[in-house]
Amino acid sequence: MSEFTVGEAGFLLDGRPVRLLSGALHYFRVHEAQWGHRLAVLRAMGLNCVETYVPWNLHEPRPGAFRDVGAVGRFLDAVGAAGMWAIVRPGPYICAEWENGGLPAWLTGEVGPRARTRDARYLARVRGWFARLLREIVPRQLDRGGPVVLVQVENEYGSYGSDTGYLAELAGLLRAEGVTAALCTSDGPEDHMLTGGSLPGVLATVNFGSHARVAFDTLRRHRPVGPLMCMEFWCGWFDHWAGEHAVRDPDEAAGALREILECGASVNLYLAHGGTSFGGWAGANRGGALHEGRLEPDVTSYDYDAPVDEYGRPTKKFRRFREVLAGYAPGPLPEPPPPPPVLGAPAEAALTGWACLAGVLGALGGPETVTPLPPTFEELGITRGLVRYEAEVPGPRRPYPLTVRGLRDLAVVYVDGERAGVLTEAEPRLAEPVAGHARVELWVESLGRVNYGPRLGEPKGITGGILHERQYLHGVRARGLDLDAFAGGVAAVPFGPPPGGHAPGLYRGSVTVRGAGDARLELPGRTRGFVWINGFCLGRYWSAGPQRSLYVPGPVLREGGNEIWVLDLDEGRPDPPAPRLLPV
Repeated sequence: MSEFTVGEAGFLLDGRPVRLLSGALHYFRVHEAQWGHRLAVLRAMGLNCVETYVPWNLHEPRPGAFRDVGAVGRFLDAVGAAGMWAIVRPGPYICAEWENGGLPAWLTGEVGPRARTRDARYLARVRGWFARLLREIVPRQLDRGGPVVLVQVENEYGSYGSDTGYLAELAGLLRAEGVTAALCTSDGPEDHMLTGGSLPGVLATVNFGSHARVAFDTLRRHRPVGPLMCMEFWCGWFDHWAGEHAVRDPDEAAGALREILECGASVNLYLAHGGTSFGGWAGANRGGALHEGRLEPDVTSYDYDAPVDEYGRPTKKFRRFREVLAGYAPGPLPEPPPPPPVLGAPAEAALTGWACLAGVLGALGGPETVTPLPPTFEELGITRGLVRYEAEVPGPRRPYPLTVRGLRDLAVVYVDGERAGVLTEAEPRLAEPVAGHARVELWVESLGRVNYGPRLGEPKGITGGILHERQYLHGVRARGLDLDAFAGGVAAVPFGPPPGGHAPGLYRGSVTVRGAGDARLELPGRTRGFVWINGFCLGRYWSAGPQRSLYVPGPVLREGGNEIWVLDLDEGRPDPPAPRLLPV
């Protein structure tokens, strides 16, 4: 078996100097049937290594209830079969523009701000998770014939906290569970981040998008010897709903990559191929320099303006990077593999069934609660989805403003069954006052949990209360609808014919495909919601843009008839056109 070690001057493979030319590819953002293709494209770019995070919340949706953790092992096997090494970043926090930074909502609901510290309850949960996860990683280390050469301790901890004892606990836990591969940390190239996020005896790496020499000079002040590595070379960036699409000039990015390599450093392209946040797992950020500002939800696409785009296609940036990386390859680079099949012809979906949101909630929702104040999503066990809150305004009384304190993130409000408006964290008061007696319904949707910064782990739903003038409305009824509830199908939902015009609710129908392959789904005239094809959740759509369509991986589609569900959460055009599949 080979041995990969960290020397004073660099990385060593069986005693010989080696450089890691790595790229981030998240197994959970790429359909499993397409892993092999994407890995082959990365090899053709000139990479010899692949990096992936592991999102805890995807694999442990409830305490002790694990879901397809084996996907981690299968992906590492695919990496090995592609002839590449692997860097694994198991967290437990990962950021990654992923819901709650990968931490389960049930966990942050339980421990609050004590997450990512030495809190005993938090660490007990981490131990239970690592005990299961590391069974997939430990046997696949290089010294056991697998591809894993580096395992990261936590992620960018120095930009969040200073409890280096917590990092030491995690490093000890990884070793105790059998990790013999070299350990590393990664942080921004700033003194406070490197002092708060690195550990003695553990390789420190830095994350940046440009000015490599300056970043590595900062690292050298903290680590005079050892390999230089940029663990995240930000060669693109991510998008927010209602924001602008981020792009980076390919020639400028290639120049920044060349500078990293001229420093003698190893590199991990973040991202080499971003993929898609299927299943409604996209996270959110907080604006402002200190990440305490307005909520900025991440779009479903994780294209990231990466050298390999969301559909797995090489871009101009790919070609520029390949030119740079070819100079560091031991021989000629392989040619990119043929592109995957694409949809043979456009196809329109016929939506023939509909159920109102209340009917969907009744069939797939959790139990109703009645509490003095509104429960949060975490208290109701809701990860991704929405909650209906109901309250009574006593009467008779004159019209007063209706305000929701601590709203996260968006509420469509009905008064006595009539739509009264949409509230947000920034605009939590109805435009028109409400008189009593009245029945108020608030359909509150999470737009993605914060994945970075001091607001990590903040609860969702109504976190304060419902106020009529200055008076709290008590006796709140609440019931949640989690996106995971759709995994079992929609047979229990009471469908009828679609209503005249358009209304929120669950639409069911079919789309006939000729020439199954990669496609994109457009939903013109619809405001916001989620889509499933053949039970596979494509993610959130939103007319706010900049994303205008959803990626449909070819393996999701089948020749002939395909079932489609569209969960519309707000009103759109009175008569929206049919959803349509188009070739990518």
